[in-house]
Amino acid sequence: MTTVGQTRPGSLRGVMSDYMALTKPRVMSLLLVTALTGLVLASRGLPGVMLTLTVLAGGALASGGAGALNHWYEEDLDRRMGRTKSRPVATGRISSRNALIFGLVLNALSFTVLVLGANLLAASLAMMGTAVYFFVYTMWLKRTTPQNIVIGGAAGAIPPLVGWAAATGSLALPAWYLFAIIFFWTPPHFWALAIVIRDDYARAGVPMMPVIEGEARTRVQIVLYSILLAGLAVLFVVADPALGLVYGVGAAVLSAGLIYFAVRLLRDGTKARAWALYRFSLIYLALLFVLVMVDGSVI
Repeated sequence: MTTVGQTRPGSLRGVMSDYMALTKPRVMSLLLVTALTGLVLASRGLPGVMLTLTVLAGGALASGGAGALNHWYEEDLDRRMGRTKSRPVATGRISSRNALIFGLVLNALSFTVLVLGANLLAASLAMMGTAVYFFVYTMWLKRTTPQNIVIGGAAGAIPPLVGWAAATGSLALPAWYLFAIIFFWTPPHFWALAIVIRDDYARAGVPMMPVIEGEARTRVQIVLYSILLAGLAVLFVVADPALGLVYGVGAAVLSAGLIYFAVRLLRDGTKARAWALYRFSLIYLALLFVLVMVDGSVI
């Protein structure tokens, strides 16, 4: 019997919900914010409606396609982890074959939307993001090295390049600066989560840093990366003359908060502290990029 608010397995609503889950919408939402930031900053003002919709649609399709491919490939891994064992492919609600086809179709649509609505460079960069996430991170690094998220994090740093390329047809220093901010944000963000679910990763045989090198060393690395990230974020005002006091002050305040949470975790390595850092890091990146858009286009 299905209670109010539940979805019957096999119902149209349930199937649609499962396919939506394949796209990892929470991850997608943050990636779209960063892609939009690249577009807005490159436009030196508010971009056109059609170009904005193109970047958002193309980015959503590429991100969703990459997520679906990840679900397809990691079916065995997802079944072994408590956090992921209820995913659609892991439970058999969606077949591996359908997840693979879904992921490939979404990426093909993404390329088509971006090449027609923007340009070939933006479309190619979106496909590069999928390739790095799937082939480099998912298929190779994730199961082989505790540095997996450091190198594989480049995939999540590509969306602002897509946005910038869509606006200009080229890439410039500020676009690469946005890339670098996300690249160095990724390790402390994901290592904090890895500390929280360390036992889950250990049971599944995933060599995340807290599992292989211990939580103490991971906490030190989190602080080091957080300090480096803070420096990069604040110095962005030097890399792009469109940014000024609003972004500079906001970035300094947010970065001070990030370092505070990282140092607090270093001193008290509880899962509660790690979870607090993880949640703040999400807020940090979202607000930092919102500041870039506001200061770079409106003020």
